[in-house]
This record gives sequence, structure tokens and C-alpha cells, in this order.
Amino acid sequence: MKRLWLLFAQSVTLLVAAFFVVATLKPEWLGRHPGMASVVPVFEAVTSAPASFPEGGMPSFRTAAQAASAAVVSINTSKASAPNPHSADPWFRFFFGEQGPAQPQTGLGSGVIVSPAGYILTNNHVIEEADAIEVVLNDGRQAIAQVIGTDPETDLAILKIGLSDLPVITLGNSDGLAIGDPVLAIGNPFGVGQTVTSGIVSALGRTQLGINTFENFIQTDAAINPGNSGGALVDMHGHLMGINTAIYSRSGGSMGIGFAIPTSTARNVLEAIVRDGQVTRGWIGVEPQDLTPEMAESFGIPGTQGVIITGVLQNGPAAQAGIRPGDVITRVGGQEVGNVAQLLSAVAALTPGTPATLDVLRRDGLSTVEVTPGRRNLPVAGGQQRR
Repeated sequence: MKRLWLLFAQSVTLLVAAFFVVATLKPEWLGRHPGMASVVPVFEAVTSAPASFPEGGMPSFRTAAQAASAAVVSINTSKASAPNPHSADPWFRFFFGEQGPAQPQTGLGSGVIVSPAGYILTNNHVIEEADAIEVVLNDGRQAIAQVIGTDPETDLAILKIGLSDLPVITLGNSDGLAIGDPVLAIGNPFGVGQTVTSGIVSALGRTQLGINTFENFIQTDAAINPGNSGGALVDMHGHLMGINTAIYSRSGGSMGIGFAIPTSTARNVLEAIVRDGQVTRGWIGVEPQDLTPEMAESFGIPGTQGVIITGVLQNGPAAQAGIRPGDVITRVGGQEVGNVAQLLSAVAALTPGTPATLDVLRRDGLSTVEVTPGRRNLPVAGGQQRR
């Protein structure tokens, strides 16, 4: 019995070995093709998935990158360094020797061509205080840029170059973005050359970050690094959704939290600067604060909708209209305001010298006040660090 079992085991072993030899060397004898494996159907299902999109559906990353990349430029800036104030002191020269000319400071950034006439959108902090600005196109052409205007309060600037046959990006509708939408960030990080990174829209309407005066950022996890500032944030059609501006980072590099200025804001700034050379905003002279339930109870204000005024500038537009501390502004020109950022933006959108209505909530109820806004003056530039 043992002999028969041993003979059976040996026969099975020989048959299995022969099967593997034939399957490896002569798979056609088994009706199979060389290289076929059981994982092939799974691989085919994965690689063929994009083809399942309907015709005219979402384009690939390649299509979006090709559509937008040509219009994204690199910006090189230089600024002459101030001479050492002690260089003329003979004792300074005795101890430290003759000092050579100071090396100019250089900077790197990105920009986006938005008009065939050569207008370029970028960040104000990219070109701020620069003595010379050079723009390098993706096709290798170079040109010296002229500053048409800047808007430090949104950290945007408009440049112009004198080249012809320029690639132009399509301005998209940033108000149509939703959390989870895929986006691409295109720019020149660390000066290594044009780079495309992908991610999604992580959040919308980010404010109170302390970066700009007027904030309404798109947050994305697409990698944004130093040198990406002023570059493009585009959707899957290659349309411009925002201007990459800043990152949250503890190391100086991308940590998956980047911020872009929406195209809706950039378009308004672009049109105002090209038309008037500057952005004109309204101002009424109040000190606002977000209304909390505790403050509403303290001032005897029903509800918590609106922005409470804690200070009014003497003889300012608001004071002349009868606004006083403790008033709660709920609407500006028919637009609801629920926090300080919304109030600031709504007032800034008013035309200086043109009367506008404010809905004001007081102890005795809701009333309408007419105020004639003045012109907002530019603040002293802050020292926030951006990317």
C-alpha cells in the first residue's frame, strides 16, 4: 500500500512539473499566449477606466496642463543692494579692508499672461521694490516687464511685456468651484523650471489668515513652494481659477496647505488697474468687530446677525451719517454682511462719493442709514511672509 501511495505522489509531482515547464516554454500548447496572467483583466479595467468618460467629459491632466502651461511665465527680479554706510570710514577699511560693490538681491516668482496685449497677473510681493523685472516665457523668449499697477491689499500686480504672438490663459469662473474639485498648480518653484502639481480644492473663502487686507482664498493641497507665487491654479479644462499666493509651512516647503487668490478678485483688480492705473475702494471710517451672543446681550441687540461697530472716526463718512458705537450693520447696499471680512469687502466695493444705504440694527429696531463713502487710502505695507 505504501508503495502504491509513493508511486502516486511521484506521478503527480512529475505531472505538475511538466505542466509548469510547458506553460513557461510552450504556452501555446495550452491555448494561452505568452505573458498572459490572471491579473491582466484587472490591469485592463484600471487603464481603460478613463475611456469610460462620455465624449466631451472631464479632460485629462495632460490636456489641462498643455492648455495652461504656455501662458505661465517665470519672473526674475533684481534689486540693487544699499552700500555699507561704514565703507567710507578709514577705521572700518583698516579692520575690514576695502569692500567691493554690494551684490544685487534677486528673486524668483511666476506670472500668468492674461491678454494678447502682454498683460501679466502676478503677486505684488513678487515684484515689490524690484529695480528690474525679467519675464521668461515657456518657449524660451525673454522680455523686460513694465509695472502697470499694484494692489498691495489683495497682493496682486499687473505687468506688461512687449512681445507678440503671446499665449493667453482663459479666465475661469472661480465662483463655480466646489470643495473636492481637482486643480493644478503651475509655476516655477525654487527656480527649477516650470512645474505642474495636482491636488483638489480643500476649502473655499478662507479669511482672517493675516496675509492680505482683503482675503477670500481658495485652499488647495496641490504642492505650492517658494517660486510658485504668482503662478496659476487651473481647473481640469486649463482655465485660470486663481493666482497662487501663500502656503502654510513650518519648514519653508509645501505641507499640503496652499492658498490662491480667486480669479473673480483678480479680474476686478486687473480691469481697474488697466483702466485707471489703480484700484479705488470705498471707506466709511468705522472699527468693526464680529458680533457674538455675549456682545449682543450686552448691547441689548436682538439676534447675532451682522457686524457690531465698536468705534467711529470723528467727522468720517459713517459719523456724518449718524452711525455710532453699538450699532450693528446687517446690510451694505443690499448685500448681507455676517462678519468683519464681508463688511470690509462690501464697503470697499462702494463707489467713493456715491451715496449708499446701510441697514443698521439698534435697541429700538432696524433702520436704514444713507452714507456717502470716502476713498480708502492704501495702508502701510506689512511684513507678512508669503510664498
